[in-house]
Amino acid sequence: MVSLLERYEGALLGLACGDALGGAVEFFSRSAIKRQYPDGVREIVGGGPHGLRVGEATDDTAMTLAIARACGPEGIDLDAVVNNFVAWYRSDPKDIGITTSRALAKLAAGVPWSEIGDKLTHETPGKLAGNGAVMRTAPVALRFRHDRDAMQRVSIDTARMTHPDPMATWGAVALNQAIVHLLDGGDVATARGAAIADVDNDSVVAVINGAIERDYADVASDGFVLHTLGAAFWCLAHRDTAEEAVVTAVSMGDDCDTTGAVTGALAGALYGASAIPERWLRVLEPRDELLELARNLHKWSEADASSSIAQ
Repeated sequence: MVSLLERYEGALLGLACGDALGGAVEFFSRSAIKRQYPDGVREIVGGGPHGLRVGEATDDTAMTLAIARACGPEGIDLDAVVNNFVAWYRSDPKDIGITTSRALAKLAAGVPWSEIGDKLTHETPGKLAGNGAVMRTAPVALRFRHDRDAMQRVSIDTARMTHPDPMATWGAVALNQAIVHLLDGGDVATARGAAIADVDNDSVVAVINGAIERDYADVASDGFVLHTLGAAFWCLAHRDTAEEAVVTAVSMGDDCDTTGAVTGALAGALYGASAIPERWLRVLEPRDELLELARNLHKWSEADASSSIAQ
């Protein structure tokens, strides 16, 4: 029996392991990965296009940490999320998405986060549906597991700080609803239904609904948010361990660190931390902080539930 705390730990550790595993082959084609890794990408080795250290993660994990660090017993401080994002942006990170970089430059210049979406939409219409919001959203699910309305609202708010397109904001909601479903012991068969409940975007609903019926060759894994979601749900449904789900996600190629991170969050919530290979965890640089944050998020979420019952 997987405990709830193990699922919390698994969600964050799985995300970071998928990210670190995929960082070594980010932007590689699926065929190139198949030639170089015929059994799939199975070891966290560093290197790759960003020259990662062994166990170093990329922007997916860095921005996940930024959100998790802004959570507390009272919920989440969205201004602290912005401050954490900006501090990371100013640290000259090795890996940062184009849309994210544009948004954070504006935040760093003092533009309120609530206004970023309108400015980005005006400047780059139709180009704001990348996967940068869904890759980092898991802490919101962990913190607001007992408050569906808050979970939806905060998912959208943290997403639109950089990715205001409705496919990205509602994609974050859908992913977090699936994570909550899995944290609560829900199974894979019903995860898609849980993900799309009350999601107000037909494209997000359609891609998750149709995710697992595709053939492997037809599953895209580039930086488009709908492709990332579709690939992650495909991997979760077609593989029966956390390791195989993440390895399959990373081995799809293209934006494989983010496909690995999103799949890892889902698989970790389903199978728990003990199902993540120890050889990955042993080298994962942010392991200790991720564990501490997961335990705090669990504690605060459960305190919310106890307070609600007491009232």
